[in-house]
Amino acid sequence: MVKQDPDSHAGIECFATTGLVIVGGEAKTKSYVNIQKVVRRVLKRIGYDKPEYGFCYKDIGVISTLHEQSPDIVQGVEEGKGEFKGQGAGDQGMMFGFATNETKSFMPLPIDLAHKLTMKLTEVRVNGELPYLRPDGKSQVTVEYEDGKPKRVDAVVIAAHHSADVDMKKLRNEIKEKVIKPVVGDLTDENTKYFINATGKFVLGGPPADTGLTGRKIIVDTYGGHGSHGGGALSGKCVTKVDRSGTYMARYIAKNIVAAGLADKCEIQIAYVIGVSQPVSILIDTFGTNKVPEEKIEKAVKKVFDFSPKAIIKQLNLKRPIYEKTAAYGHFGRDDPDFTWEKTNKVRDLKREAGI
Repeated sequence: MVKQDPDSHAGIECFATTGLVIVGGEAKTKSYVNIQKVVRRVLKRIGYDKPEYGFCYKDIGVISTLHEQSPDIVQGVEEGKGEFKGQGAGDQGMMFGFATNETKSFMPLPIDLAHKLTMKLTEVRVNGELPYLRPDGKSQVTVEYEDGKPKRVDAVVIAAHHSADVDMKKLRNEIKEKVIKPVVGDLTDENTKYFINATGKFVLGGPPADTGLTGRKIIVDTYGGHGSHGGGALSGKCVTKVDRSGTYMARYIAKNIVAAGLADKCEIQIAYVIGVSQPVSILIDTFGTNKVPEEKIEKAVKKVFDFSPKAIIKQLNLKRPIYEKTAAYGHFGRDDPDFTWEKTNKVRDLKREAGI
């Protein structure tokens, strides 16, 4: 949709269960999208390509129930319309951004490791290194902190979807050697606990085992429970929805603050009203790790960044067809040039405005 018409508006959800995918929501666009074709292409790429998985791109049903976006919303988010002039926010709510210098990605270590583990799980499945693996899988990492700094990994959880004929002892040994060790490395010790397919097996996976719905994993999409969350999902929404673009901007600002050395850790809260371009509240919390007064940081932020939806979209170049990649492994901490909200190109400006 965005590829054909960058000015498209959308709020679309996907629901997946045994033998069925439902795509529903609202849109305003000049483009045409073959929903059936897109759904089947994505499922095939993910790896649901065999009937024995219980969910195959070739034979599932696809239902589309899209309708036009409400004109009451459109008048608030299109520039020059509505009571408050300028491109307004596509919804009300609070958006949060977070950053910490405990990792190179400026992400909390537990979620950073969890995403890398699931990426590695996909890698060894796709390249055939562990041929018995199937598309579903997840991870969780428990990290022990000392004086606010990560010290060691206390526990690693992996759930790996697999074929019925694999020996569980073999699977656990190989997951530990080929997935966990290359990622977690020196952070484990003799007391680290490993929970690999802790129920005993994971043969039935994907939508036949666990119904999927857009927005159910908002904590995995963000910071893994570190910091706060306003409750709004990011996926399925166009960038006029500040649930998405405002959250990207908040991460962008928080990351630049930490990268500039103004604080070791930072959380930003931005609150918007639907149809109004400027936020009603901006709150910065550095958890006592700030190197200059928070008042100076706040003034610097307001001088360097424009919080209006139009400016956010322009600054981060958000009207591009890049969002399929955000459907797995989180929206933040990714080393990908398309993820413009991960850039640290405002460090110099923030330092100047903060007087350091």
